[in-house]
Amino acid sequence: MEKFNLLEITKDIKDQHVNFAVSDVNNHCLRIAVFSGEYEWHYHSNSDELFMVLEGELLIDLKDKDTVVLKPNDTILIPAGTVHRTRAKQRTINLCFEDKNADTIIIDK
Repeated sequence: MEKFNLLEITKDIKDQHVNFAVSDVNNHCLRIAVFSGEYEWHYHSNSDELFMVLEGELLIDLKDKDTVVLKPNDTILIPAGTVHRTRAKQRTINLCFEDKNADTIIIDK
């Protein structure tokens, strides 16, 4: 068993984009991201992706749909194959639950 505090392990991160696995749960992993700016348009062909915001505001742009705005304690499930990108105007901390073998396919919008 491993106990950790998510805000404690991220409090000193100053880089613009940091993303790492915190824990594995069966064939899935819990990842934490601390970032500002925007990630590239992409999709995951073999895994759903669940986001949960801990701090800040996360914008998720969806191809041909409205942008979803997540605030602390908000979650959203992005189904496999859904083209999306994440953005943050200021520092945000979010969790991502996905398959350990999730692929990331970068595309041009």
